[in-house]
Amino acid sequence: MIFDRYFPTEKLKPYIKYFVVSENELENEYKVFPSSGLVIGFQYKGQLTNIKENTVSKLNSAGITGITDHYKVFKNSADIGTVLVNFTEIGFTHFTSHPANELFNLSLSLNDIFDKNSIIEVEEKLAIATTDKLRIKTVEQFLASQLKDIQTDKLIVEAVKLIYQSNGTIRIKELNEKLFISQSPFEKRFRKVVGTTAKKFASIVRFNTVLDHLSETKTLSDICYENNFFDQAHFIKDFKQFTGDTPENFKRFL
Repeated sequence: MIFDRYFPTEKLKPYIKYFVVSENELENEYKVFPSSGLVIGFQYKGQLTNIKENTVSKLNSAGITGITDHYKVFKNSADIGTVLVNFTEIGFTHFTSHPANELFNLSLSLNDIFDKNSIIEVEEKLAIATTDKLRIKTVEQFLASQLKDIQTDKLIVEAVKLIYQSNGTIRIKELNEKLFISQSPFEKRFRKVVGTTAKKFASIVRFNTVLDHLSETKTLSDICYENNFFDQAHFIKDFKQFTGDTPENFKRFL
């Protein structure tokens, strides 16, 4: 199995966190937990499916997944190869006018977002690429060609920063007060750029903070208290939505 991370060129750094080249010779079923940015996937060999309530759906060989508020189950075929593009929190809207929130909880074909011929060209190049460096270069060239000359929404950048600084525990009312903006226009801007509401985004940031804490020697009570959960029942309910498991069971497998 291969899972190698690559960082983007300076031009793409504000918008792309990193790329991943992933290969697996064996068929495998696995969970993916909610993260804070949208993800593009190019399967240059093999097939990926999504499993939901015992229904198996084939995913497009070039697709994009929006921010989700629950875990997803995927199954890859044997001998699969994928290039993943992990966007920064504000990155996606710099490549398309498509509002990020319209992808919430969805996996769509890249043909729904970008020009179909451009996607075909990328897929053809990836199919004949013989090295990971060539694969990354192909995807970077495609993204650079799609990059729009637009201003970054600095207020939303600041909002994302404040949410991270609080590890996702900041109240939205406090966020609005710190940014000197009322809730309705703020939420509209935030959803369009980031891909979900500020409240849901904060809960995802908090969940990922909890995941980091679980690998430490802290008790579940300490983690619950430190991350501002109302009580343990609230903590367990949230965690189960994001992982399909209780924190206690999850911790056993770390």
